[in-house]
Amino acid sequence: MSAINSAGSSSSPASATNAFNKLSSEDFVKIMLTELSNQDPLAPNDSKAILEQISSIRSIESDLSLKTALESLVKQSQFSSAGGLIGKGVTGRLSDGAIVEGLVLSVANGREGPAVNLSGGWQVKMTDVIEIFEAEVRAAPTPAPSAP
Repeated sequence: MSAINSAGSSSSPASATNAFNKLSSEDFVKIMLTELSNQDPLAPNDSKAILEQISSIRSIESDLSLKTALESLVKQSQFSSAGGLIGKGVTGRLSDGAIVEGLVLSVANGREGPAVNLSGGWQVKMTDVIEIFEAEVRAAPTPAPSAP
């Protein structure tokens, strides 16, 4: 009994939750089939409870699948939006905090999402873009005041 208590006391609810999150629907079905094959024939398990558990697992799997699909769609949309900046001027913040400005030459898609590659050789993540402007407007010289 003491071996069971010491083993049981080392696991926390958080670790049990993490273990449950790692279960796939196939794992769950294997567990359920094992449980059904080993149940007491004189006191069978409630099939309604089993069906509810299976339904819950499918619902969770469906939610996770939907979340993954939506994340992918958002990343594609961000990349497409970043592509629309090619040829525009951008002011942005580098990872070291420096503020840079340049013409957007291309767009890269990294782990942290899309980033714009600027004419000065800098790469600015889309989340760090501060200002977008028409390159011709910013590059146009300021007219000198006319002489009287």
